[in-house]
Amino acid sequence: MKRTIDEDKPAAANYHAHALARGLALLERLARSRHPVTLSELYEETGLPKSTLVRLLSVLAETQYVVRVDERPSFRLGHKVLELSTAYVSTLDAGASARSHLADLAARTGQTANLGVLDGTQVLHLCVEEPDRPIRYLSMSGSRDDNHATGLGKLLLSRMAEDELPVYLPAEPYSRKTERTLTGYAELLSDLRDTRERGYAFDDNENSVGLRCLAIALDAGGETLASISVSGPAGELEPERHPTLLAELRATAAAMLADHELVTALRVVTRSLLPPAEGRSR
Repeated sequence: MKRTIDEDKPAAANYHAHALARGLALLERLARSRHPVTLSELYEETGLPKSTLVRLLSVLAETQYVVRVDERPSFRLGHKVLELSTAYVSTLDAGASARSHLADLAARTGQTANLGVLDGTQVLHLCVEEPDRPIRYLSMSGSRDDNHATGLGKLLLSRMAEDELPVYLPAEPYSRKTERTLTGYAELLSDLRDTRERGYAFDDNENSVGLRCLAIALDAGGETLASISVSGPAGELEPERHPTLLAELRATAAAMLADHELVTALRVVTRSLLPPAEGRSR
C-alpha cells in the first residue's frame, strides 16, 4: 500500500521538508535575477548535487512555477508564481495592518494618529486612530485633505525632487483653509525645504483652526512609502512637546517598518497611486 507523507517516519518527513525548503530557495534565487539562470550557476551557488537540482527543477517546471528556456539548460520563474503573488496582494490591507500600530501611538500620546499617502493633489488617510478622550481631533480612515495644508502631505512632498512637485499641487493660489494656510508655491517650497532639513513636517493651524500636526516619513529600502502623524489641539502640540511626540512617532515608525506585511501593502498602495511617468516632471 502506498504511504503518505503523514505516515512516513521522521527521517522521511525531514527529507520532504528539506526538499521543500530547497525548492523555495531556488524560486527565491530565480526571483533575484532579471535573466534566466543556468543549471551550472545554480550548482555553483547552492553546492547541491546536480542530480538534486535537476530533480527539484523538474518538479517546479511540471507545476509551472519554473520555465526551462533553453538547452543549456537555464530557467526563469513561471506564471504560477504570479498567480500566487496576485492572490497574496489581494489579501493585503494597509489600513488594517497599520491599525494596531496607530492605536498604540494614539494611546501613548493622547493624540489622533494618522497614516497617509499621496493621491494626486490630496493626501489619502489610509488609517486614523483616535485616543480615548472627549477632546480630540476627529477624522476617519478614507478621508482626504489637500497636500499643501497638512503635515502628512507636506512631509511627503518634501521627499520629492522639486520638479515633481507640480503634479501634486493645484493651480495657484492654493485653497485657503485658515489664515495660516500656505497658498503660494514659493512659500510652500520654503516650508518643504525646512521640513526636509529637520526631518519632520509641522502643520501649525494650516488645515484647521486650533489644530496642529507633526508628521514623519515611513522609509524602506530608500523609498518613502507613506507618512504617519499625530494631530491634536494646538495647545497640546507646543514646540516644547515636539521632542517627546517625535520620539513616539519614530518608535511607531520602527515597529511599522518591522511589519513586513504592512510594508508590502504600503508599497502596493503607493505604487498604484503614482501618476503616469510622463506626468511626473513638468
